[in-house]
Amino acid sequence: MRILISNDDGYSAPGIRALAKAMRRFGYVTVVAPEFNQSGTSNALTLTRPLQVQEVEPGVFAVNGTPSDSVHLALTGLLDEKPDLVLSGINCGQNMGEDTMYSGTVAAAIEGYLFGIDSIAFSQIERGWGHLEDAATMAQAIVERFLERKKDGEPQLLNVNIPNLPLSQLQGIVATRLGRRHHAESVIKEVSPRGFPIYWVGAAGKPKDRAEGTDFWAVEHNAVSVTPLQVDLTNYSAVRSVGQWLHSDSKQ
Repeated sequence: MRILISNDDGYSAPGIRALAKAMRRFGYVTVVAPEFNQSGTSNALTLTRPLQVQEVEPGVFAVNGTPSDSVHLALTGLLDEKPDLVLSGINCGQNMGEDTMYSGTVAAAIEGYLFGIDSIAFSQIERGWGHLEDAATMAQAIVERFLERKKDGEPQLLNVNIPNLPLSQLQGIVATRLGRRHHAESVIKEVSPRGFPIYWVGAAGKPKDRAEGTDFWAVEHNAVSVTPLQVDLTNYSAVRSVGQWLHSDSKQ
């Protein structure tokens, strides 16, 4: 089995190194990841300049671009063979609710999924890499279960969030849906040393929908959250109503 691993914290981050080490149990691992931290870049592709790739050590490539750039390059020419699985992470911090729309970690997995490959994103709930080896062991267990039970057919896209706890304190693995957050906090306005106004994007909003069955609920109860994702953004329930007002007589 061939496994491609990327992330948004950078190729040298502790999380991706722990994940790569854990995944070598299943086969040949190649790491293709951003040169520097690219958190919050979502699915951005770099189209205004050429990208550079450096093999910093055997099987580890650093890309001066985004997580999506990294996986895209790997799948469209950098790798000699198509991988059987694309993994992203382990991210330093949670990716739940609306976070998934902004996350570079999730975006790397989405890029693999768009190319028809089973893809999984892994994140730790808290920053700081606490109990990282336990998280890597949990990621290994999830991948093992996935490979044992995966049936042929459409590729799957999963988003996994792991509490920063010892394995003995984790309360199982739960299939979840995305929760919802309140709106992000206000921007923080400052003045640069040269006297210009500058702005910092505010912190993410607190959880709003944290009902049982959501990713927020799972991790609050010390369980590992596994959320199946899709990339079809169509609001099917609104297609008919939109069609009605589009085709209605504007003179009435």
